[in-house]
Amino acid sequence: MMFWVYILRCSDGSYYTGHTEDLDQRMAQHHAGAFPGYTSERRPVELVFSEYFQTRDEALNRERQIKDWSVKKKEALIRGDWEGVSSAARSRQRVSTSLDARSNQTGGEDNSTPPPAIVLVRPQLGENIGKTARAMLNFGLTEMRLVSPRDGWPNPSAGPAASGADIVLEKARIFESVADAVADCTHVYATTVRKRGVTKPVVKPDEAAQAIHAAPGKSAILFGPERSGLETDDVAVAGTIVTVPINAEFGSLNLAQAVILVAYEWSKQADLVQPTLEDHDPPAPQGELDGMIAHLDAMLEASGFYHPPERTPATRRTLRTLLTKPGWSSQELKTLRGVLSALEGKKQRRS
Repeated sequence: MMFWVYILRCSDGSYYTGHTEDLDQRMAQHHAGAFPGYTSERRPVELVFSEYFQTRDEALNRERQIKDWSVKKKEALIRGDWEGVSSAARSRQRVSTSLDARSNQTGGEDNSTPPPAIVLVRPQLGENIGKTARAMLNFGLTEMRLVSPRDGWPNPSAGPAASGADIVLEKARIFESVADAVADCTHVYATTVRKRGVTKPVVKPDEAAQAIHAAPGKSAILFGPERSGLETDDVAVAGTIVTVPINAEFGSLNLAQAVILVAYEWSKQADLVQPTLEDHDPPAPQGELDGMIAHLDAMLEASGFYHPPERTPATRRTLRTLLTKPGWSSQELKTLRGVLSALEGKKQRRS
């Protein structure tokens, strides 16, 4: 089997880079607009470059390499101008190449890393898709991609389970394969608790989140079917495996739980609104605290509390330590002084 890497020139002059196992079939799909999104909105498209590899990993590595190239370097590759490719590599400054759908935007324009796409591979239940949408939106993620959902799409069971996260479901996009779903992504992560027989870097969700925020380009995170998780071929598409340290005797996370763990780690470095904190009164000045302690001390001494007399200094130190531990507010001290005054007045009335 051969794996092809290809470049399309779109009607607006931009370039699209992808890979496939069947180049003729893939071109027919692009020409027909079978894939919602970039190329379908920029037809007609023209195949301007292709090369083949013996393994999927080789093709994916080549695809990622070309994605990161400038327009000038891609056009040199298309022309077969190898000296131009080398020259572009030496002279390239990482500036915005907005004509290329696959290029990173750096330099004078916004270079913030886009939020990752959550890719559900062959999800089974509409309820779980809805719950995943709810988990995503809680942590600021809105781009859901569905690969061959078992019960089709849209699914009437997803809406109620989303609990208001309708925007995620409305924007959800459908793809026939994992490769198609991540074709515009520079970094792909596969979530699994099993090694799946592939050799890939393995990271925890917090490490993946840090890498996504730090690396330029679009990222995608793959989640497998509820029953069995990602298959080996699915994991092979990714560059990195994400796994969660869990109980070895009970490794069972449902789909939404898995998504929420990863989404939360990503959100910790995102600019999300935090819950409003209750404002507390500032600590009282030291003079007010000393006045309250002196007030209490006078009452205790008048009541004969300090006994035996030789223990009085130590007892006073213990009380002061106790009363100076919290950061008393002025209102709290006034309240306590009022209590002491009331007790003092009651004692005087009794006498």
